[in-house]
Amino acid sequence: MLKHFRMLADYNRWANVQVYNAAVDLSDAEFNENRGAFFGSLHETLNHLLIADRLWMHRFNGTGEVPASLDVVLHYDLEGLRAAREAEDQNIIAWAETLDAGALATDITYTSILRPGAITVPLHLAVSHMFNHHTHHRGQCHMILTSMGKPSLVLDLLHFLRTEGKHWM
Repeated sequence: MLKHFRMLADYNRWANVQVYNAAVDLSDAEFNENRGAFFGSLHETLNHLLIADRLWMHRFNGTGEVPASLDVVLHYDLEGLRAAREAEDQNIIAWAETLDAGALATDITYTSILRPGAITVPLHLAVSHMFNHHTHHRGQCHMILTSMGKPSLVLDLLHFLRTEGKHWM
């Protein structure tokens, strides 16, 4: 399971690069246009992913900035979001390298921004959720980009493993 989570951290970084590279030629209007995704625009969706990662990483290791709400804007431009995303992806990769079987077998307890009260879950399930959450919203980013006529992205895990991620096989 340790190798699997470390591979997912690397895949997560790679897939984020693909999305950000696809968005680089968008105008500010396109980047901020509500395209019907859960968070509306590509900007809001990418911003949400960064917020969620900062929340989860703080829950996992007690470090980093904690956004006050799920709708705070961390960066208004693609360049700012991209730089923050790259730093957060490296933070996730570095943290995944510190995991051991004992840590994954423990529970974490946290309080959600959305509902009061403590929530306790096994760490391995929370980590799985974090990576699954990314896949879910990256799919929405893909939808936004293709609805604007941009080429379809190849974000498949197996594509990553056959190309840049060969060392994980």
